[in-house]
Amino acid sequence: MKAVILAAGVGRRLWEVTQHRPKCLIEIGGRSLLHRYLVGLAGLGITRATIVVGYRQEMIRDAVAGEDCGVKVDFLVNDQFHRGSISSLWIARTALDDDAIVMDADVLFHHHVLQRLVESRHENALLMDETVTQTGEECMVVVAGGRVIALSKKMPEQYDYAGEGVGFLRVRHADTPHLVASLQSHVDQGSWNMEYEDALLEFFHTVKVGHEKIGGLPWTEIDFVEDVKKAELDVLPKL
Repeated sequence: MKAVILAAGVGRRLWEVTQHRPKCLIEIGGRSLLHRYLVGLAGLGITRATIVVGYRQEMIRDAVAGEDCGVKVDFLVNDQFHRGSISSLWIARTALDDDAIVMDADVLFHHHVLQRLVESRHENALLMDETVTQTGEECMVVVAGGRVIALSKKMPEQYDYAGEGVGFLRVRHADTPHLVASLQSHVDQGSWNMEYEDALLEFFHTVKVGHEKIGGLPWTEIDFVEDVKKAELDVLPKL
């Protein structure tokens, strides 16, 4: 198993915090999010990672060069990093050469969060915080009939239950062609401004994707300035 980390974006909503750095280099408690990712992956025996870079990519490359976490890292470049995240996952399709954990690069999380996904009984799986109900920006894992049917901010009319997605997707290598085909249908239409989550509906229809509930474990996605404060004051002390 390997990790594919999507870290190409600009993070405009965090401009005053990032100060022209990629979001994955935000430091919480004196350590960058990227450092925490690599340490967490190595601790679970995942020793290969591909990072999709774009905005200020040289800063990420330098940060990785200064790490010695036991993870071999290579890079893919998304020159069109101003586009939606579908562009980064599309580029990362060439890195899906093994069972993989696809990871957004802007999450602070307890190591048990990632462990639950790596050790899941589901070969394809998402993490769901079932304690969160949608109030606006949350990207929700939506379940019906015992399988994930959507990962989106747009809720379908009918479903059994839902919870906030953490931003990590486990994909079995044998099912990678279905994921790529799901992206392909939108790429062929030139839908470059969409988020990759919304491009996976066909994948969820074709492949049975399970979920792991992580409600009660500390984590936060960092999109806004107030998320940084939550990370420092609420999540960090519990790690």
